[in-house]
Order: sequence, then C-alpha cells, then structure tokens
Amino acid sequence: MLKLHDFISKLILDLIDWVYPVFKKLMPLKTFRYAACGGANTVLDILLFFVSYNYFFHKKMVLIGESFTISPHIASFIVSFCITFPLGFYLSRYVVFQETSVKKSEQLYKYFFVVLGCIILNYGFLKLFVDRFGWYPTLAKIVTTFFVVIFSYTSQKNFTFKAST
Repeated sequence: MLKLHDFISKLILDLIDWVYPVFKKLMPLKTFRYAACGGANTVLDILLFFVSYNYFFHKKMVLIGESFTISPHIASFIVSFCITFPLGFYLSRYVVFQETSVKKSEQLYKYFFVVLGCIILNYGFLKLFVDRFGWYPTLAKIVTTFFVVIFSYTSQKNFTFKAST
C-alpha cells in the first residue's frame, strides 16, 4: 500500500510540476500546487454536487427516517463532501504542504476543524443563495465555492499545514 501511495503522490507532483513553468511568473510553486490540487478537487466537488442534485436526488426533498427531510441541494453537498473531504486532505498533506513537521493525526484533526468551517460556510451560503435568493443550486454552489476556497487556503496554509520555522 505504501508503494501505491508513493507512486500516486509522485505522479501527481510530477504532473503539477511539469505544468508549473507556465505559471512560474504568476505564483510560487506551493501556491500553484494548492491551486492545481484544490482546483481539481473543487471541480470534482461541483460535478458530484451537480450529478447528485439532478440525477441522484432528482431535485426532490430527501426523506431520512420517517420524519426528517433534507433539501436536495444540502443532500447533494453532503454526498460531494464525503468524497472530496478525504481526497482534499490527501492532496493537501502529500502534495501541497509536504514540509510540515506536524504529525499526520494532528493535521487531520486541524484539517477537520477547518473543513468544519467550510461546511458551515457552504451550508450558510447555499441556504442563502438557494432558499433566500432563489438561485439555481449549481450556480449557488459555484459562487459559494469561491468564498470557501479563500477561507480554506488561508486556514490550511496558516493553521493546518503550517511549516515549522
């Protein structure tokens, strides 16, 4: 399993670093790695949200148990989160912020709290944009993602994966 992990992380790094020279004048390597990994994970998040909302939940309320319902856009957010949370941690830990001295378990704990903030932002913005403003859910998710990415990058860089000095 360790060989597979090493192969995957090296493959991702090699691919990102191969493209980096095009963006070298615009941003440092770490920022580019974050943008590439985060961008790919964000695209996957939005795609999973779209597919869940339109084809899995068919834009209908989701009944949980006998009396609890969740709106389809919140249920779709939960589905996409369950996949992109572990993937995002993996990419952040092994591709973007490799030089940290913090133990993996502590990083996961910190990552979880930052992601908890992201969940709150996602939930709040989706409820605001869809339920209050009447926006189409996928557009609301895209706009929400813009705000969440800014919060996430700043928090991950300065809290979760902060390199020891």
